Amino acid sequence: QVHLVESGGGLVQVGESLSLSCSASGGIFSTYMMGWFRQAPGKEREFVAAISWDGGRTYYSDSVKGRFTVSRDNAKKVMTLQMDSLKAEDTGVYYCNEDVNKFTSGWIGSGSWGQGTQVTVSS
Repeated sequence: QVHLVESGGGLVQVGESLSLSCSASGGIFSTYMMGWFRQAPGKEREFVAAISWDGGRTYYSDSVKGRFTVSRDNAKKVMTLQMDSLKAEDTGVYYCNEDVNKFTSGWIGSGSWGQGTQVTVSS
């Protein structure tokens, strides 16, 4: 089973950038589509971005499209989320999942979750 650890969160100002990493150990890293989700205080966890097993296809929520970039390095077992032009509404705990798929109801993370990393964007 894959064990995931997110890192890179912190406190930044509106308009600044952060890069989050999701490092994996154990299991098979390169088989599935991976993704990022976030949860703001008092809200449900929501989909942010996903990347196919080979990195060839990426998907983004409308709220982050054009500002966030997801990538992965299967050899290093790392998935990265580059977040630019951050907004206050990007604040939340960011989680990665090692097996995500899109259903009619939306994106679902079916695999292991990391513990999350806090991102706070101050205005």
